[in-house]
Amino acid sequence: MKRLNITIISILLLFSCSEKSPKVKVETKENNPIYDKAFQYSEELKTDSAFFYFDKAKDLFLQQKDSLGVAKCLLNMAMISTNNGDYFGGQELSVNASPYFDKRISKQHIFIKANLNNLGLASENLKDYGQAIVFYTEALNYTTGVNAEAVLKNNIANIYRKRKAYQKAIAIYQSILNQSIDSETFARILSNLALTKWLQNPNYKAASELLKALELRKKNNRLLELNASYAHLADYYTNSKPDSALFYANKRYQVAQVINRVDDRLEGLQKLIRISPPSATKQYFQSYQNLSDSIQTVRSAAKNQFAVIRYNSEKNKADFLKAQAENIEKQKDILVRNIGISTLILCLLLGYFLYRKRKKSLQQEKEIEVKQTELKYVKKIHDRVANRVYQVMSEVENTTEIDKNDLADKLDVIYKISRDLSYDNKEINNEESFSIELSKMLYAYASAKTNIAVEGGGEKLWEAIKDDTKAEVFCILQELMTNMKKHSGADIVTLNFKRENDRITVLYVDNGKGMEVLTPKNGLRNTETRIESISGHITFDTKPDEGLCVEFSFPTL
Repeated sequence: MKRLNITIISILLLFSCSEKSPKVKVETKENNPIYDKAFQYSEELKTDSAFFYFDKAKDLFLQQKDSLGVAKCLLNMAMISTNNGDYFGGQELSVNASPYFDKRISKQHIFIKANLNNLGLASENLKDYGQAIVFYTEALNYTTGVNAEAVLKNNIANIYRKRKAYQKAIAIYQSILNQSIDSETFARILSNLALTKWLQNPNYKAASELLKALELRKKNNRLLELNASYAHLADYYTNSKPDSALFYANKRYQVAQVINRVDDRLEGLQKLIRISPPSATKQYFQSYQNLSDSIQTVRSAAKNQFAVIRYNSEKNKADFLKAQAENIEKQKDILVRNIGISTLILCLLLGYFLYRKRKKSLQQEKEIEVKQTELKYVKKIHDRVANRVYQVMSEVENTTEIDKNDLADKLDVIYKISRDLSYDNKEINNEESFSIELSKMLYAYASAKTNIAVEGGGEKLWEAIKDDTKAEVFCILQELMTNMKKHSGADIVTLNFKRENDRITVLYVDNGKGMEVLTPKNGLRNTETRIESISGHITFDTKPDEGLCVEFSFPTL
């Protein structure tokens, strides 16, 4: 079987870009005959067998710690996948191959370039044109020779043409034509340039350049290149000269059949279906449908087969590693068992002491939690239930005629508050405004002996104030009013509310007994706690028989 050296690979690579990827092979390595067998199958177009043996050869190269051998196997597998329409698989394998190449070694650049070319080709077929340009551009860093560089630049320009960035494509084509390139490359670039100019400007006369490129390709007798020229001419003449377009479309389809390129045959049939007379269209459509179904079946089978090969390979490798690990574990069993028993005893002893310590700690935490819960409920009962009860009692005492329904509603509210003590919900009534509810509570403490005066507590004062803050203010004022009713004997109580500089200030003044020394009852201690919870500040000013003055403020934000 004919072997490919690096020079032949370079020549193949020139014609591979944007087409099929070439096989990669260097001098035979006697220490890995599996690689030679894989390459032989690849040359015979037995891609499934080639893929299988390249995978086997890769494992052998891994055992031999031959990084380049591993990379070449993965690269060949990647190109087989891409050439068979498995573009995602081709990308994955090329990416896996990349770390095994050494960019510092110039002899490996031919393989690195082929790998990047395969990544570009796969990306282009997946219509990820931006990424394809990145790969083709990077491949230029590992390319030597004007013609080789021209092919990669041509690929980049072709992508710009597909993206309709015609001016960028034209600039690249023209830069290539200004270089000393061979006639075959010249014909390719000239044909692409003429087609792109026509696509950019449908009035552009591209016929002479397209025909010149065709004649050059006929002289070189490269059927693959002729196929491209016929395709370009068929597109160019579609609207202006339908007969010529049909002629070149037939020529393109005939060449595609000779070189047996399925994708070109499909594209050729698509063109013939669009421009042929109705009498021939049905025949071409049937051929297209049969060929399309056939190639889809073949490519799907190939993708599945390659996936199965890779899966089985990885599974076998995993099974081997598992068996190897189990063998090592068996050799360590005795040592591990002895160490394990000793460690277990130590851990049990340590665990026992930690358990005792943890249990004691949890018990203490539980006791603290119970005490805190008890204090919490005592505070809630005092703030929410006792003050409410006292408020209702005060209303009953100072009302000559009691509305039973109203009294029942208020008792129901107290019942619900008592029932819901385990929740943290505040007792603000969302069905009426806060200012109204607050006023009702304050004036509920008024009687024939006690006058209540409230200034500045309108609804506007409480705009944008959080519900939690309102609830705390409500409880603070309720506590002050209850304290007044129970202990002070005041007959005049005034409350002033004002809002300045993002703060609300509340001034409470009564003319009651006052206090000798400021030793607040439990309820008044709660007011300090509550005002702190809303980032506020409270002061008490009192003397015996001179009443009580309390001022507190809190931020509105």
